[in-house]
Amino acid sequence: MRILLVGAGGVGSAVVPIAARRDFFEHIVVADSRQDRAAETVAKIDDPRFSAIGLDASDQAAVEAALAEHRCDVLFNAVDPRFTMPLFRAALNAGAHYLDMAMSLSRPHPRRPYELTGVKLGDEQFALGDAWRAKDRLALVGMGVEPGLADVFARYAAEHLFESIEEIGIRDGSNLVVEGYDFAPTFSIWTTIEECLNPPVIWEDGEWHTTEPFSEPEVFDFPEGIGPVECVNVEHEEVLLVPRWIDARRVTFKYGLGEEFIDVLKTLHKLGLDNAGKIRVGGVEASPRDVVAASLPDPATLGDRMRGKTCAGTWVKGVGKDGEPREVYLYHVVDNEWSMREYGCQAVVWQTAVHPVVALELLATGGWSGTGVLGPEAFDAVPFLDLLTTYGSPWGMRDQAGQALLSA
Repeated sequence: MRILLVGAGGVGSAVVPIAARRDFFEHIVVADSRQDRAAETVAKIDDPRFSAIGLDASDQAAVEAALAEHRCDVLFNAVDPRFTMPLFRAALNAGAHYLDMAMSLSRPHPRRPYELTGVKLGDEQFALGDAWRAKDRLALVGMGVEPGLADVFARYAAEHLFESIEEIGIRDGSNLVVEGYDFAPTFSIWTTIEECLNPPVIWEDGEWHTTEPFSEPEVFDFPEGIGPVECVNVEHEEVLLVPRWIDARRVTFKYGLGEEFIDVLKTLHKLGLDNAGKIRVGGVEASPRDVVAASLPDPATLGDRMRGKTCAGTWVKGVGKDGEPREVYLYHVVDNEWSMREYGCQAVVWQTAVHPVVALELLATGGWSGTGVLGPEAFDAVPFLDLLTTYGSPWGMRDQAGQALLSA
């Protein structure tokens, strides 16, 4: 397997040291709009199986040329979702397999954005499913941690734990603290603004509908010492992926943002600083959202200032295999101290990066296979969870008996 990894930012730079410990691939070309950043990422691991190039992710023709020049049979998209479709089409045209962690962007309903869906996350990709099948190629979409591992958990629960499912709820929370900053997101602020200020989508009784941002607050008690965190509805790919393969009456995604973070996002929206379109300031054109992102610290550089743990997981409620009511939380926790010591990467980006690498190893070794546009739910969960454990980062499961969900 020869891989073109597009993006050497936080997650892309974490992929490299994780993959360097494995032997399932022949070569990984690390590509970034800033060739120096790609080269710096590669230099840190001093492994001849990696090389670095400069590449504009928005230039579909250039991406196709890079795939051909470097004989790559997989395109691994590790940039923000603005670039998903040019990369997705480039891989299709070049006859390469494809993997991403963030799907094609949504567009709210023009008249009733907080009731009805418009263009949903991933719609543009799923529309090309027949073209991918015709070329006998696989586009594995939404394969990070959330979406990604959370969807694998949903498949595992549906096959091994439950006879029927009432609700699948992705719940993400942490007790991470970044010292020395009043406001320092631990993940891409560009992506965070996109998913948090768009109308959240909920799957309920056979159809998708939307609601207000930050709606339905609840306090969820996270494991391994993280404790209670207030979580709110946020637009996320799992709600658009899980119902395509798993029968559940309701599917939600709630994120533990915290009151201060929500207030900052609301302020950015009020001021128009969440706008992704370009405006002219003097003689310069720039996107307000890009300016916000550029003014904040790079999440990949925050590891030395961070402490605490981050948890990604899937809460499932329904009827168990024994015919009795059951409620479980399947989860994956990463301690920032551990990820920094072991890999030199902060916890959030490391947790996002490890799961696509696991998926690529399964594809390379035949543990997973398929064609068309597929989400993680389309594959057997057990090989993935077993391999994740061998990577030194095991997952856990908690019976929710006595773990009440509280309205905030």
